[in-house]
Amino acid sequence: MTSKDMAMKRIYLLALAATAAWLAASLPTTAAESDEGFKSIFNGKDLTGWNGNPQFWSVKDGAIVGQTTAENPTKGNTFIIWTGGEVADFELRLSYMIAPGNDRANTGIQYRSKVLNDKTWAVGGYQADMEAGQNYSGILYDEGGVAGGRGIMAARGEKVVWDKDCKKQVTGTLGKSEELQTVIKPGDWNEYVIIARGNHFQHFINGRQMVDVTDECEAKAVNSGVLALQLHAGPPMMVSFKNIRLKTLSGGSSAADDLRQMQGVWEVASAEANGQTIPGDALAGIKVTVRDNTYETDRGDEVDRGTLKLDPARQPKQMDVLPGNGSDAGRSILAIYEVGPDSMRVCYATQGGSRPAAFKTEPDSGHILVNYKRKKP
Repeated sequence: MTSKDMAMKRIYLLALAATAAWLAASLPTTAAESDEGFKSIFNGKDLTGWNGNPQFWSVKDGAIVGQTTAENPTKGNTFIIWTGGEVADFELRLSYMIAPGNDRANTGIQYRSKVLNDKTWAVGGYQADMEAGQNYSGILYDEGGVAGGRGIMAARGEKVVWDKDCKKQVTGTLGKSEELQTVIKPGDWNEYVIIARGNHFQHFINGRQMVDVTDECEAKAVNSGVLALQLHAGPPMMVSFKNIRLKTLSGGSSAADDLRQMQGVWEVASAEANGQTIPGDALAGIKVTVRDNTYETDRGDEVDRGTLKLDPARQPKQMDVLPGNGSDAGRSILAIYEVGPDSMRVCYATQGGSRPAAFKTEPDSGHILVNYKRKKP
């Protein structure tokens, strides 16, 4: 291994140790607690607690099913609305499946939305989109123009800020849309997660973050509203939803919620330092195991440990890491982070550098960006 490769590997290992420390703070002791605070809002038997047109909505095999046929089309998009109250700051988890046979099938999850016509079950507002096609699953869409007629508020893979002048600013990327599409299973069950806290919205499908939106456009932003599921007008289609769970979040710090998602063992999906990709063989075999308020980063010949402080109120969220051993013991490593149910990314400043402002690295920046995936049992 060249001296350059050794230096890059050392930077990576330092960053991995930092992330492990972050994961350690205030985590639950068992993975089963990851659903703590969630309540089921669908009983799996009937449509109690939901209001939709019975021509199109039913329960089959433990799932809410929306279906149109050539003989029974819907004249416009129609929705089934959760009647349990409005949502504001929350996390929603569910499974969905779009039946094969219609490549144009489209559906979505409405949140912080408004009932536009209770006789036709028309709803508008923020929509987490999904489709049978290749382009729109995971995007944030302004259904019905309720959020100011902004259409596609974030395309898949975009990190977006809608500024105070209501102009869209693309501030970063979560990956190429085509690559994100590969995690979606056509004609099969997929897991969708929506996190809305204040003006910050995140969508995840099968553990991969699809969009990240901060809505600073106060004139058009929607702070609360109904939750609903969509059945799109057009050619015959069928969509199913099950395991629908909702958790109300506080408007303050999200540290505990973020950290709950981190319990377990993590591997590295990819990493870059100073604008250069770190080779996969330098990353292979390294794992982070979290136990209570401690972490262990095992890279075969050494184990790193440390502690941290979080400031999730910042955008991007911030962490300060204190390695407990090695040459960097006692130093504060500054970083930013994002986290989902089965993936996360962290950008670190090494060698005493200033905190990164975005999830990218540049030559000679002293920054390292690491993308992690949860290790499956």
